[in-house]
Amino acid sequence: MEHSQLLQSKIRAKIRQNDGWIPFSSYMDKALYDPQYGYYGSALHKFGPAGDFTTAPELSPLFGQTIAACLAPVLLALRQAGLPTRILEFGAGSGKLAQTLVQQLTVLGAPLTHYDFLEISPDLTHRQETRIQAAKHQQAWPTEFHWLQAMPDGYVGIIIANEVLDALPCEVIVLKQGRWFFQGVGLTGEQLHWSLGAEVAKDLLPEALLLTANFSTGYTTEIHPQANAWINTIVSKLHTGLVLSFDYGFPAHEFYHPQRDQGSLIGHLRHQTINDPFYWPGLCDLTSHVEWTGIANTVTQAGAQAIYLNNQASFLLEAGIGDLALKTADPNDPKRFFPISQALQKLLSEAEMGELFKVFACAKNLQRFFPQAIDLSMLPGLGGRNRLTNFL
Repeated sequence: MEHSQLLQSKIRAKIRQNDGWIPFSSYMDKALYDPQYGYYGSALHKFGPAGDFTTAPELSPLFGQTIAACLAPVLLALRQAGLPTRILEFGAGSGKLAQTLVQQLTVLGAPLTHYDFLEISPDLTHRQETRIQAAKHQQAWPTEFHWLQAMPDGYVGIIIANEVLDALPCEVIVLKQGRWFFQGVGLTGEQLHWSLGAEVAKDLLPEALLLTANFSTGYTTEIHPQANAWINTIVSKLHTGLVLSFDYGFPAHEFYHPQRDQGSLIGHLRHQTINDPFYWPGLCDLTSHVEWTGIANTVTQAGAQAIYLNNQASFLLEAGIGDLALKTADPNDPKRFFPISQALQKLLSEAEMGELFKVFACAKNLQRFFPQAIDLSMLPGLGGRNRLTNFL
């Protein structure tokens, strides 16, 4: 509580310095990324049963092993062309996915020359380094590991972002009398609260929101200029390779549905859903669902030649997670197979992560390696129905 109160003091000071109002993105940035007291800047435990939420790599190594099957053909093609085989992972959490990918790609005969991390949290960087060093003592990997401060220009390789886009600060907007306004954060005494701001410029509004006839007064939602700016930078700096992102969200026609009138902003604390974004800032995770149509349009403008979106269950099943599970343990051995079955249920079920979580992929300059498959369908897991085909 003291940790959160110190952060709230900094937020209140920022509001007072800004004439009593800040945009929600500014508040979310402080709540999550303040170097001293932000949620990701602190050493608070975040992942797994003892944390606030569980990510797919933490549930089972089968998640990372299945992703490796998708990535192996790209890495083999790069190696055959005499290029280094690299993965750059943003927001790598505990480092579990990195460990699984390096190990499984070695098994598949597509070993990595480099695994790069780009992590803004000092605490998570330390956890990643500790995990990787411990794993290297046990296994002879040919891979070099590097923690970068920024993505280099002209990157050649694969970029992975698992549950990164949802944690980027968003703007909250509300419809009042046919016009869209920012919902920011104000202050009454010492109490943080929602406060209406300026009208939203039309060039910031997604096309789905420009026609307001179907939306009721008070309709509240999010727009994502920071997420789109981030993915634009990533694809612009990628010279040749593949971007693979896993996150929860919807295409625009679902995200901005008239019935989704309270938006998607949510908090997580000790595996509980928190609806109040001002509840113990710094202790509570904040996320907004990803609006995938905007992301797809942004990467296209940044030079990506192919894009793909489908649900996580379809990706994992098509990429062979079932076969991997059967190779891991015999279903007739309940003691060994039951935990695997439980993890598969969470990863694949529509009631868990299977439908809400999406896989988004885009490729840049890979046609020289795969001229016949610029639509990405030759990669395991990316051959199913593309949910973005009719909405770009």
